[in-house]
Amino acid sequence: QVQLVESGGGLVQAGGSLRLSCAVSGGTFSSYGMGWFRQAPGKDLDFVAAVSRTGVTTIYADSVKGRFTISRDNAKNTVYLEMNSLKPEDTAVYYCAADRDRAIPVRLPGEYDYWGQGTQVTVSS
Repeated sequence: QVQLVESGGGLVQAGGSLRLSCAVSGGTFSSYGMGWFRQAPGKDLDFVAAVSRTGVTTIYADSVKGRFTISRDNAKNTVYLEMNSLKPEDTAVYYCAADRDRAIPVRLPGEYDYWGQGTQVTVSS
């Protein structure tokens, strides 16, 4: 059984930084494309960033491009989301997800097979 566990969320002031981690167990991490999504209260689930199996290819939502960086460590079965210059509109529950089928990163939530439980990120103004 594949399990994804996020950590690193919290409360931060606008302009601050956080690093989220997502540890994957029970599967072959290096064979999964990985993504980060977020959901603010009362809003839909939004794509944030994704990384290919090898870590070479990354894609980002326009709203976070230049501020967030996704990376992975296949030796540690972990994917990261480094978030800088945080804004109040980044407040959301952040979820990591694993795609077992595709070699390239994808944006659609429906393409992902496994999901974590989420971690809250709150950015105060």
